[in-house]
Amino acid sequence: MKNLPAFKNKKLFDQAFTHRSYLNETKQRLENNERLEFLGDSILSFVVSKYLFSTFHDFNEGKLTNMRSLLVNTKSLGDVARELGFGSLLKLSRGEEESGGRDNESLLADSFEAFLGALFLDQGIKIVETFLDTVLLEKSIILAQKSDLKDPKSLLQEEVQTNKHGAPIYKLISEEGPAHDRIFTIGVYIEDKLMGKGIGKSKQRAEEKAAEEALARLNKDLETKG
Repeated sequence: MKNLPAFKNKKLFDQAFTHRSYLNETKQRLENNERLEFLGDSILSFVVSKYLFSTFHDFNEGKLTNMRSLLVNTKSLGDVARELGFGSLLKLSRGEEESGGRDNESLLADSFEAFLGALFLDQGIKIVETFLDTVLLEKSIILAQKSDLKDPKSLLQEEVQTNKHGAPIYKLISEEGPAHDRIFTIGVYIEDKLMGKGIGKSKQRAEEKAAEEALARLNKDLETKG
């Protein structure tokens, strides 16, 4: 586990890793990490956008958007959280743990965003920027060397065209929560078949997650056939 910034408020640190399932099995009065995740998601987008804008002067808006998507998608954040050892810090229900929750990409990505929200509240934006610079932003240099940067939705579009499937269609499955904290669940359908579901604080983020899941499923199907 890499060294993490020392928190002044230990409760914020603990909350960042408290999954809602854990609250059903403890008598402690705790808050889950979902509100911190909401805050961290916005902070992450701001810091990454600011960094990319300042660093890559020759990139147009589309290329900057695609690079940001690749940096902050579930796989990328899950990988970083795994490298940081966040899985061992998660507070999960017994059932969630037995089903592999400590290595669940989505849970790890959510905990990373929650950690950023907690770090911001504890020490401010400068510390968050310094932390992200060491664990995530440096990966943008490698991405910039690629001749063609594509977000999950673009990759899925190419995949279905290559294999002569119908175009992916994104549909809103559910919308929950108060106006200031909406949670969107979106499904992506290929030839009327649900191929992936994504949950996010915005429709765009939910669609990207749905596309990621659909890509993984299509690749798995191709491996099975091969």
